[in-house]
Amino acid sequence: MVKIIAMVLPEEYEQYRDRKWRREESLKVETAEDVEAMVEDLGMCLGMTDERKLMPSVYIAVCGRRDAHMPRNVQKDFEASRAWVLKDEVVARGKIYYGKVYKGHSMFLAPRMIPVFNAIWGCPKKGEAGVLSKNAVTVLKVLRKEWEMATADLREATGLPRAELTKAVDELQKRMKVVPQEVVYIPKFTYIWTLAEARFPKELSKKMTREDAVRELARCYLEMCGMTLLGELSSKFGFYRWESGKANHELVDEGVAERIETGVYRLKSTTETQRHRESKKYKR
Repeated sequence: MVKIIAMVLPEEYEQYRDRKWRREESLKVETAEDVEAMVEDLGMCLGMTDERKLMPSVYIAVCGRRDAHMPRNVQKDFEASRAWVLKDEVVARGKIYYGKVYKGHSMFLAPRMIPVFNAIWGCPKKGEAGVLSKNAVTVLKVLRKEWEMATADLREATGLPRAELTKAVDELQKRMKVVPQEVVYIPKFTYIWTLAEARFPKELSKKMTREDAVRELARCYLEMCGMTLLGELSSKFGFYRWESGKANHELVDEGVAERIETGVYRLKSTTETQRHRESKKYKR
């Protein structure tokens, strides 16, 4: 497992994240439209996680502060409840991707990032039998026939016990095959599941090599964070160190990033990036 070398992030980059991640009172999100705008800006965002994940999330943005900490009793906490409601509203609107694609945590993706994640963690239809578990294939077969189903109906149609169905659906979310379409609370709480390709056909049909996808994810992460530390990209997304290094070096070559020291990169300003591109153009 790749470990991040202990290093204090300069305050200027904490302030950069305050703005990007909506960790300020004046920037906190209040509506589903606010959440969608934030995700479009960031590229990706977690749902109901707090400061301990060191990633932006809807919950942190609802709180509008750095030290957002999820309480034990989320049902009685206004901020946690509000974040949950907004999450459900955004899922129902279907404008941005939502699913368990990040280490078992649900994540929102801007449409431009869907091909990136699919190239890294998805699997083509013709390769499903060799990648997906038997239970996951069973669930997928039922959904391709019915198009959308509530959890209880899916359990009945597949004949899978609750725990096995949950595991299969989580697997299909990670492989970007299935997404929640809606959350229903009456007469009882349940998710309505549908095919990811039905909601985002254009984005999931776009082909991209893993190498290009890792670079674009590195770009998105750097723009989101302002600075990345040694081993951070690999630790966050499970990449090989050489993959992360190659991706970051390509960003340096583009003039997007600047290498401060071994494994540490920071985002260049728009002016610096444009100047670099112009100089490369004239050299040609």
